[in-house]
Formats: sequence, structure tokens, C-alpha cells
Amino acid sequence: MAAPAPEAAGNSPVEIGLVVNGRAERLRVDSRVTLLDALRERLALTGSKKGCDRGQCGACTVHVDGRRVLSCLTLAVATAGRRVTTVEGLADGDQLHPMQQAFIDCDAFQCGFCTSGQIMSAVALVDEGHTHSDDEIREHMSGNICRCGAYDNIVAAVRTAGRDGADR
Repeated sequence: MAAPAPEAAGNSPVEIGLVVNGRAERLRVDSRVTLLDALRERLALTGSKKGCDRGQCGACTVHVDGRRVLSCLTLAVATAGRRVTTVEGLADGDQLHPMQQAFIDCDAFQCGFCTSGQIMSAVALVDEGHTHSDDEIREHMSGNICRCGAYDNIVAAVRTAGRDGADR
């Protein structure tokens, strides 16, 4: 008879503090929990989607300290002490972020599944200064997949919001 497997090292609950959408949060999570799962399951922030769970589709894109990250590949414990922004944190009350408004105005979504990740990447793209041409926008948005094929309208939204100053 085989001996019982030892408990995997590092999988005990860890308490972390982070700031999510401007609000201080304390979570007790298993050290293996992804940021995506912590956001969705522990904080009920379901805007970030679990698409591929492998970092290939971009539906889970959020910002950590102002930089876009794939939350399905980021451990929640790695964000301890950091600022996390989800699509829910972009709007200022009832006032949509300019990128959110541009996505509506340019009809840059169809089924909507990828939209939150597209918007989060697009906001970062504008902040990074990659809106000089449609080709540049396409290149820097290439990690975000739209299964409906709304790419032309997404590029138009990024161009519109970039021109109108989406980096508020």
C-alpha cells in the first residue's frame, strides 16, 4: 500500500491586502488561486471573464498598478499590496470611462464576452501611446480575441477614445 501523498507545499491559505477599484480589500486565499478567480468568486467582480484560462484570449485582462495583465495567469498573492483595476472600476459613478463610451458609440461588441478584456487592454494601449495608426492598434490589441469578429469596430473605438483623451 502506497504512503499518503504529502500535502503540497505552499497551498495553505494566505491573507493578502490589495486595493481593487480604489477600495482596500483583505482576502484569505489559497496560495494557488488566480487573481481572476479571487475577483470573480471572492469579490463578486464578474466583469473579467474566464475565457480560455490559459492566457490566450485576453477576456480576463485587468490592470495591476496601471499595467495590463492576464488575471487568469496571475496569482492573487502576487498582487498583495498592489492596485488592481477591473472594468467595473473604470467608470466614475454613472459617467462611463471614455473608452467604455467609445465601445458603445462605435458598436465595438457583439456577444459582449470579450468586451471587458478588450476595453481594459484598449485603455492601457492608449496610456502606452500606441494609437498612431490602425495597424499599431491592431498589433497592440492582438492578445485579445473576439470570436464575433468585431475587430474593425474595436479599432475604431480605440482610435476614437485615443483621440478624445481616454486617459482620464
